[in-house]
Amino acid sequence: MNEQHFRLAKTLVNDSYMKQAEESRKRREKLIRKLFANRKLPKDGWDEVTIRLFLQEIASMDSNNFIGNVGAGEREARVFSNIVRERNYSLGHGIGRSGDISAIQPKAAGSSLLAKLTECLVLDAIKIAGLESMKAALVVPVATGMAMTLIFLSLRTLKPHATKIILSRIDQKSCIKSIQAAGYESIIVDNHVIQDEARTDIKSISNWLELEADKILCVVSTMSCFAPRAPDDIVTIATLCQTMDVFHIVNNAYGVQSRQSNVWIESASSKGRVDIVVQSTDKNFMVPVGGAVLVAKRVDYLMKVAQIYPGRASAQIHIDLLITLLQMGQSTWRELLRQREELFPVLKNEFSKIAYKYGERLLDTHHNPISMAMTLDQLEAKGFPVEFFGSMLFTRFVSGTRVVARKNNKTKVCGIDFPDGFGAHCTNYPHSYLTAACALGMTRQDIVAFCDRLDQCFQEAYKKLELPKDDTRTFMD
Repeated sequence: MNEQHFRLAKTLVNDSYMKQAEESRKRREKLIRKLFANRKLPKDGWDEVTIRLFLQEIASMDSNNFIGNVGAGEREARVFSNIVRERNYSLGHGIGRSGDISAIQPKAAGSSLLAKLTECLVLDAIKIAGLESMKAALVVPVATGMAMTLIFLSLRTLKPHATKIILSRIDQKSCIKSIQAAGYESIIVDNHVIQDEARTDIKSISNWLELEADKILCVVSTMSCFAPRAPDDIVTIATLCQTMDVFHIVNNAYGVQSRQSNVWIESASSKGRVDIVVQSTDKNFMVPVGGAVLVAKRVDYLMKVAQIYPGRASAQIHIDLLITLLQMGQSTWRELLRQREELFPVLKNEFSKIAYKYGERLLDTHHNPISMAMTLDQLEAKGFPVEFFGSMLFTRFVSGTRVVARKNNKTKVCGIDFPDGFGAHCTNYPHSYLTAACALGMTRQDIVAFCDRLDQCFQEAYKKLELPKDDTRTFMD
């Protein structure tokens, strides 16, 4: 409603009441005006009424919601189910055009505006988290692995003779599949174990670059990973890539939430070459799975990714992300990041207590700022099949942990053999272990409940082995 509408309404309802209602409306309009002017996260999160009002205004800009509109084409955002329409806030046209996922749609000014605004807000959120040098963001409606494939395909035109990609070993199948799906050969450089950590083999990466730099499209480094793997030595990799003129893509899947990871990426970006950094929307921003955010210093690299995407795309990821970021605002986003940093040592301490109680120990993976691991060596030595330990936790409603047995079977991923198994990020890792992660959104209550249930699983495992009670130790301060 505008001023004229309120003026007319005052002839029907008490003037003072309508003035108050008009003032409330003006406050909401001011929030929206500041959002468009600043293109950054609001200082404080918006209330749900304001967000819904804003989305309704945006939806009214799309042609399928025009009063009296007649759709005479094959793609007119016709939605049969009211439930589906409400779930999508009547935004049915999606984003982009057939030749460019970031292009403006003539029939969908509202959806196009939503997409652009979402990218502005998520870039601001990522800068607040620590990636301050990034100049642009692109939100794609695919998860991290497929986003990597899109990047590789987009870079092909810039280095058409390249046939290989170097991957510092990360034992997640999507990372290897992303390379294969783009039609490249994977050069998987194994990590080496220093103390308990699986760390980057810089010498091997350097040797490959010296031998075949002209055939190598890029090096893929990883900044967020399950322990015992450490984040890659990204600064040295960036320097090598700059020297050898090879693209450097950073898989930062859930690293936005780690201040230390972002410090390392910023350092690498200033001292060497970092072309595109990829992060997941669900792991970093607490929205449903299905999207990724690409950030870069060079806008043209992101535009190439946008142009390689075939066809239009769903706007659902953008809608979810925009709603979440508006509701968080800067203050809540900063607080969530702070809480995660504070809880990491808390989880580590409690996790360590359980390990000590049962003769295990916390692995020394001090370079990993999100994930941690404890050995399961004593349990395994007494004859317990540790690969079932994760299932025991899952039946107690604990999700997200990982168990990797030392004596792993030979595994094949995308035609590549891993003779000593897949999961530990390196060959012949000397321990069986259990991982846990302190990720964004975890609470102290989660830590207490997790450690209680972990303790119960150890007790049950030892009961199954019919061991005397004094075979386990009690934690002592």
